[in-house]
Amino acid sequence: MKILALGIGNVMFGDEGVGVHFMKMMSENYEFSSPEHTLTFLDGGTMANHLTPIIAGYEYLIVCDCIDANGGLVGDVYFFDFEDAPNAIKWSGSAHEIEMLQTLQMMDLLGDRPKTKIIGVIPKRIEPMSFELSSELQNAVPVMSKVFLKELGELGFTCDKKADYSIADIAKKWQEKQF
Repeated sequence: MKILALGIGNVMFGDEGVGVHFMKMMSENYEFSSPEHTLTFLDGGTMANHLTPIIAGYEYLIVCDCIDANGGLVGDVYFFDFEDAPNAIKWSGSAHEIEMLQTLQMMDLLGDRPKTKIIGVIPKRIEPMSFELSSELQNAVPVMSKVFLKELGELGFTCDKKADYSIADIAKKWQEKQF
């Protein structure tokens, strides 16, 4: 099975970039292997709609993105199957041009959306030209990591730790590389 680990977000808007930074952190910190599956990591940025031909080429999708949820607090992590999204989940409050929810719904209409799981986290701040993630989101990363590693383990992957970058390290590396 071809699996895509997709980080969504605008890394120039503080917490809004958590999905991109999280998936980059996981790919740099772990070596993933499976005798029957392949795993690809992708920085999806904010152009979710333009990712449809890429996403359609996979059989399983794990998306990490900012979400909002009724009754949720900053830093709360949610993990759910796209088809069984809790009623409390809202996909508002991000800086995406087109929300990932809309992209996945369009793919449903065409019948080419792979089985999809979502790791969503509630952001604290979405502010332009801030590359730093809030302490609340940095504190949410261990939960996000546990969920991601457990899901891949259930799919038959072995996960060997090869580095120990924090999400703040990854965000700083991105900023230094760009500027």
